[in-house]
Amino acid sequence: MYWRKGCITIEELSTAIRSLDENPTVEELQIMMNEVDMDGNGTIEFGEFLNLMARKMKETEAEEELKEAFRVFDKDHDGYISPSELRSVMRTIGEKVTDEEVEQMVKEADLDGDGLIDYEEFVRMMLAD
Repeated sequence: MYWRKGCITIEELSTAIRSLDENPTVEELQIMMNEVDMDGNGTIEFGEFLNLMARKMKETEAEEELKEAFRVFDKDHDGYISPSELRSVMRTIGEKVTDEEVEQMVKEADLDGDGLIDYEEFVRMMLAD
């Protein structure tokens, strides 16, 4: 990456973000650029770039933590958390939950109504306010 006068263009930003195994669209890159280009000159200064990369790395770390948490719950590694798997993990961590409470938790997270929690449903549940 070539730092002309201490700044990068949107094309260079694309290369940097892709190095984090991200594949942003042109629109997503423009949003990132707008978020960090504080002076609005169409380029990102080195300090702005460092802030953006630190934020993207934290997002990547958080995603890895969510994937690991999902793997802990998904004991049979079939890509779904069943009520019995949820109950087992909750009890392992010391949560005294009834079968009815587990069923209610699954029902709240289970958006497609299949009685199981897939990864996307799990993430939505974990990130809910």
